[in-house]
Amino acid sequence: MIKKGSAGFYNRYVKRVLDLFLALVLSIPALVLVSICYFAIKIESKGPAFFVQQRPGYKGKIFNIYKLRTMRVETEKDGKKLSDMERMTKTGAIIRKLSLDELPQIYNILRGEMSFIGNRPLLEKYLPLYTPEQMRRHDVRPGISGWAQVNGRNELTWEQKFERDIWYVDNVSFSLDMKILFMTIKNVLKHSGINAGIDETMKEFSGTKETVATN
Repeated sequence: MIKKGSAGFYNRYVKRVLDLFLALVLSIPALVLVSICYFAIKIESKGPAFFVQQRPGYKGKIFNIYKLRTMRVETEKDGKKLSDMERMTKTGAIIRKLSLDELPQIYNILRGEMSFIGNRPLLEKYLPLYTPEQMRRHDVRPGISGWAQVNGRNELTWEQKFERDIWYVDNVSFSLDMKILFMTIKNVLKHSGINAGIDETMKEFSGTKETVATN
């Protein structure tokens, strides 16, 4: 559970107001950028311009997350399964490099399904694989960026990512969110860890092996 007191009040009320205000401010410039990316994606490759997928959000409630499509819709070539990087389009690579593929999630924020800062929403099929402790990562709204994303996301194991997610849940505050926001901006400007931190290119989570005590 989220810590009581000021942290709980911030997460439940203040954070949502700040998210809504910032999302409204950014909605017009984001719409312009998304429109440009939309036409670039459609010109280069066939298929929808948006990637839509169901993800678990706050308390595990399922919602549709929206991203700009950065890969070709084809998954095979000459009978061979293509890797995610092989499916990446030229336009998609640029969009990923600039993290523009996340912009449609401002719509998720306006709907109250996401926050700018929080634990990244992962795949729905992972839900049965979490330990009770790992499941606590859903005690805050999922975010576009989070503590794990700005703290070694390329090198972290799934267990280490979840440890950072839980730490964020227990320490959520305005100052921490501002720190993560500025670290995120810094990483984007440096193009730090773009590919390996994206859900579609990460190795799938297969569950945490429980350690059995022996005498």
